[in-house]
Amino acid sequence: MTKTNAGRFFEDYRLGEVIRHGVPRTLSGGERALYHALYPARGALCSSDAFARSCGLPASPFDDLIVFHTVFGKTVPDVSLNAVANLGYAEGRWLRPVFPGETLSAESEVIGLRQLSNGKAGVVWVRTTGRDAQGGAVLEYVRWVMVRKRAPGSDGPEAMVPELANAVPAERLVVPEGLDFTGYDFTLAGEPHRWGDYEIGETIDHVDGVTVEEAEHMLATRLWQNTAKLHFDATVREDGRRLIYGGHVISLARALSFNGLANAQMIVALNAGAHANPCFAGDTVRAWSEVLDKAETGAPGVGALRLRLVATKGAAFELKGADGKYLPEVLLDLDYWALVPV
Repeated sequence: MTKTNAGRFFEDYRLGEVIRHGVPRTLSGGERALYHALYPARGALCSSDAFARSCGLPASPFDDLIVFHTVFGKTVPDVSLNAVANLGYAEGRWLRPVFPGETLSAESEVIGLRQLSNGKAGVVWVRTTGRDAQGGAVLEYVRWVMVRKRAPGSDGPEAMVPELANAVPAERLVVPEGLDFTGYDFTLAGEPHRWGDYEIGETIDHVDGVTVEEAEHMLATRLWQNTAKLHFDATVREDGRRLIYGGHVISLARALSFNGLANAQMIVALNAGAHANPCFAGDTVRAWSEVLDKAETGAPGVGALRLRLVATKGAAFELKGADGKYLPEVLLDLDYWALVPV
C-alpha cells in the first residue's frame, strides 16, 4: 500500500467538498527578509515598524503577498499538484494585516468543475480561506486551475461553472483597524504622489526590469512550500523547462510598481488575474499599471485605487492583439485594489 501523495486528479474533486490543507506555518521575520531579498520590495509600511506605527498600526505587517503566497502554498498538494496551468483569480480580499509570529493555515471549498472537450483535463474552481491560529479569516480568494485527468477520455462530473463578480465592490474593501494616513510622511515613503494625483485611465510605466534566474525562482517556490511539479521537475514538460510559479511574477511586478506607485501601501482586494503566458528563467520582467477606478474609504486620510498591473517581456502599454488575445510577451494581467494616502 503506497503512503505517498500523488496529488488529486480532476476525477477526485466533488462539488461542495471542503478540503483542509496541511501544514500550518508560523511566519517570522525570516520570511520577510527572504521576500525582500527575492524581490525589489520597499514599501515603507511593510519595511519599518516606526513608519507603520505612525500610520496607526501596532507594527509593520507582512507584505500582503507574503500572506497570499503562504496560503496559496498550503493549497498546492490538494489543488494543483497535477495542474497543467493556474488560470485565474477573483473575489480576493485581505481581511486583516498579519504580523510576525502568527500561524497561518488554509482550507478550500470546491465551487466549480468543468471537463475540457479533449477529455484529458478539467478546470477546478476553489474558494480558499487563509486562517490564523484561532480560526479567524485573514485572506479569501477564488482561483481556477486546469488539472490533468487520471484516466483521459473517461466521463467527468456534470459541469458547474460558478458566477463570479467582475470586481470586489469598494464598499466591501476591508481597511485595517486603526489605519490612519493623516500624518503620512511622503518623504520617508519615497514618493510624493497622493490619491488625488491619480486619474482614472492613467497609465504608468514602471521603467525597471528584473531578469529571472533559475535558482532564484526555485528558492522562492520552496519558500512558499509550493510543491507543484511543473516548477521543479524538468521532465514534466516536453520542452524540459521548469515553469516559473505565477506568484513569483506577481511579486516581481508588484515590487517593480514602486516606481510610480510607492504609496500604494496595502493590497486589500484581488479582483481578477490571468497568467497570460508562461515565464521561464532568463526572461526579463517589466511592469506597467493602469488606474481603473478610485474610491474613498471611511478611514482617516485613506483612499483606494483600483489598478491593473501588467507584467511583460515586451513594451509598456501593449496588452492584446487585434484578435483580443494577450500578446505573447505579456506574462500577467492583474486587477487589484490598494490603499493610498489622500
